[in-house]
Amino acid sequence: MELIVRMAKSFGEFRLRADFTASGSRIGIFGESGSGKSTLVNVLAGLACPDSGEIVLDGETLFSGAARLDLPPEKRRIALVFQHPHLFPHLSVKGNLLYGWKRCAVANRHIHIDDIVDVLRIGHLLGRGVTNLSGGEKQRVALGRALLSNPRLLLMDEPLSALDDSLRFQIIPYLRGACETFSIPYLFISHSLVEMRLMTDRVIVYDRGRQAADTTPDELARVRMGTSPVGYINLLRLTDPQPRGTLFSYAWGDSRLVLNTPPAGEEHLFELSSKDMILFRKHPEAISARNLLRCTVAGVFKSGRKEGVELACGRERLVAEVAAEAARELELVVGSEVYVAIKASAFRRLG
Repeated sequence: MELIVRMAKSFGEFRLRADFTASGSRIGIFGESGSGKSTLVNVLAGLACPDSGEIVLDGETLFSGAARLDLPPEKRRIALVFQHPHLFPHLSVKGNLLYGWKRCAVANRHIHIDDIVDVLRIGHLLGRGVTNLSGGEKQRVALGRALLSNPRLLLMDEPLSALDDSLRFQIIPYLRGACETFSIPYLFISHSLVEMRLMTDRVIVYDRGRQAADTTPDELARVRMGTSPVGYINLLRLTDPQPRGTLFSYAWGDSRLVLNTPPAGEEHLFELSSKDMILFRKHPEAISARNLLRCTVAGVFKSGRKEGVELACGRERLVAEVAAEAARELELVVGSEVYVAIKASAFRRLG
């Protein structure tokens, strides 16, 4: 996909300016509330008309102020998934799924309902009314309905923000997996940096209506580490849970980590803040933390007043943060060896 956006749109005193070219299949639009993300979505979908500029998708002009062209939404073949599912209450799950498919030109019907049902695992829901679904089930049906319209681009505007954490991270594999299975590129709009890192390869950052950065999710996380109250969030996939006394041991690369979180399956996604790691130059005599890893410094970077330390721990990587004075005292340079202590309570399960 190649999306060229050069346009301006004003609402009262608020002015959105966009000037970017997005190439790829997993693009993120990141920003705080009021930064202009949803306005951008409405403009791309044809629900709002820019004041000037142009929008071109895969060589086709969707909007041109100079040519006075504004392609209507139904001709853009762009589907939307919103924060709230907006399912039709008078239709069954199957009826909702088929709504967009029936309005799709026969020549464009490459995705069929059986395909969607298999990928989203919603076969058991087809006969239900949508008022009898959980929040996660509703969002999966909304995604299926959008995909069955056979779009050439999917816009997802804060699709997870109405869900609690346990549901959010259950839905993410469905969002990614369905789009990858059917080769549908998407723009994922969110104010959650963790969601950006799980869903996108490239992020365009907006701040008060202006483009502030064009970067990768990981680089954005590193830049924001020094000012974020939660620091840099390491995402760890842990497997093979085993009881260890009153705690639990999980496999992570070449190591095993001890957590106080009981398992709920064979594989789990956990987050670990860069703030929750203590670095030692030498092996400590005794510590209360249940995890002590020997790692090699793979990189050091500045973020605000903090020093980020990228650690190679066998086949896996972690990012820790320390004060600048501590970095000098520990002589943290690429190739040096450090020990990393982590409490069993520092890990938080996401999914």
